[in-house]
Parts: sequence; C-alpha cells; structure tokens
Amino acid sequence: MSDILLLLPEFLLIVCGFVLCRYTALNRGVWDAVERLVYYLLFPVLLFNSIVRSPLEFQTTLPLAGAGLGIVAVGIASAYALRHLPGVDPPLHASGAQVAFRFNSYVALALADKLAGPAGVTWTALLVALAVPLCNFGAVYPLARHGGHGFWREIVRNPLIVATVGGLIANLLGLRLVDPLASTLQRIGQAALPLGLMAVGAGLKLGGLWAGPGLAAGLLGIRHLLLPVVALALVHLLGVPVAQQAVVVAFAAMPTASSAYVLAVRMGGNGGYVAGLVTVSTLLGMVSIPLWVAVLRWVQG
Repeated sequence: MSDILLLLPEFLLIVCGFVLCRYTALNRGVWDAVERLVYYLLFPVLLFNSIVRSPLEFQTTLPLAGAGLGIVAVGIASAYALRHLPGVDPPLHASGAQVAFRFNSYVALALADKLAGPAGVTWTALLVALAVPLCNFGAVYPLARHGGHGFWREIVRNPLIVATVGGLIANLLGLRLVDPLASTLQRIGQAALPLGLMAVGAGLKLGGLWAGPGLAAGLLGIRHLLLPVVALALVHLLGVPVAQQAVVVAFAAMPTASSAYVLAVRMGGNGGYVAGLVTVSTLLGMVSIPLWVAVLRWVQG
C-alpha cells in the first residue's frame, strides 16, 4: 500500500465519527459515553490482551525498547521545558503538556500490521507496554500538581497503567488466558479501535486553542517534528533492525492520545484547550506519519 494511503481507513473512521456527532441524532452526549467506555474498559482490555498474547522477547528487542523510551523521554523533557518560556500560562501548560509526548495507541496498533505484518503488532505492543506508564506518569504529574490531586492516587487509578502493568506481569509469569475468557476479551478489545477512532472524530474542535496559540505551536512542534527526527537518529544510533525501524518512526510521528482530553477534564484541566490540540494533532498525524515513513525509506536507500 502506498505510504499516502497508510492511514486512509483510520482517517475515514475519524471522519465518520465527526459526521455522526455533528449531523445525526448520535450527538455529543452519546459520544461522551462512548469515550468513557473506550477509555475505562475497551482499550484497557485491548492493551492487556495484546501484551499477554505477544511474546515479549526483551533480549532481542532491546534497541527497539530503548528507542521507544528515548523518544518518550525527549518528549516529556521538551514539553516540561516549555513551561519556563516567557508568557506561558502554568495551568494551561499543565493541561496541554501531555499532548507533546502521548500517542494514539488506536492508530499505532491499527497501523502496525500494515507496516511490518504480524511482527509489527508484537513490536508495537512492546512499545505501548513500555511507553504507556511513562507517558501517563508524565501527563498526570503536572495536572496533579496544579489541580491539587494526589499524584500516586491518580497513577494507581489510571486504567491504562493498570492494564499495562497487569499485562506485563502476566506475560512475564507465562500466564495465558483460556477459552472462553480469552475469546471474550479479544472480542471486547476488537471494539476499541473503531469506536476509539470514531470517538476521536466526534471530539474534534478547534476553538479552545486561542487560549494559548504559542504554547500550542510548541507542543505540536515537539509531537510532529522533533520526536520523528529523534526517532530517525535513535534507530541508527541504537542499531534498531531495519525491519523494526518503520514501526519506531511511525510511533514517534503518531497523533497525540485522544484520551488526553478525558484526563484533562477528569483532573480539572482546560478541556477545551486540550480538545483543540488533539484535533490539530490528529489532522497533522494523518500527513506526518506517511511523510516520516517516506523520509525513513529515503534514508535507508
């Protein structure tokens, strides 16, 4: 499939969600419930099931893991650094910082098979398993600090962190789910990607960005420009196998997590601002992922 068409099915699902929310009886109230269902049940089940079912051979994927963690670490450090620039509003930064380093796991898992086949799904599951806890630590800390929430209390209640840690523990212990439980969880998880992408489309809106356009440009610049460049450097510096490099670069170029809006609202942040950032990041991601994958292939020769 041509690079430019990589994300067309996912983009069409996002458009579908936008149209349904704006022009049918399936209005915002319906999609608020869908977002909560995906965030608290469907996606955690998908994440847990993907990690449990995937053979995570850490010894043979250390460069891949190092590149993924390096990308997220650079994103967090860069996003936090923006807080010290003149004119940046601290509460607004606390809400939006997560956009610079969090990633849309729905898109990542949907794209993995197209980039590298079944092995790509396994590699992406490893990246998600390692990156989700770090990303959520980075996202919750500034919101907890400015909103008066308990940091560790929010961490242990985060469904994505709970699912990831649970999946990793089960995988490392060699535990495997038996039917019919395994089949049931697989079916629940399969609903996460289409509903999650449609919920992203339903939540698209731009108005809140006017609260801090300069900060928005900085955060989105980190997400869609700096991190892909860092990924291109890391895959070569760490010796990531050629077959895995496209997965790493696409991971770095992902649009931000749609659940960033849910987290910001739940912790008393500026939901409208984060919704605007998620909207622009989603649209940029549809272009930036094929672009950066093409750049990688050009570099590879």
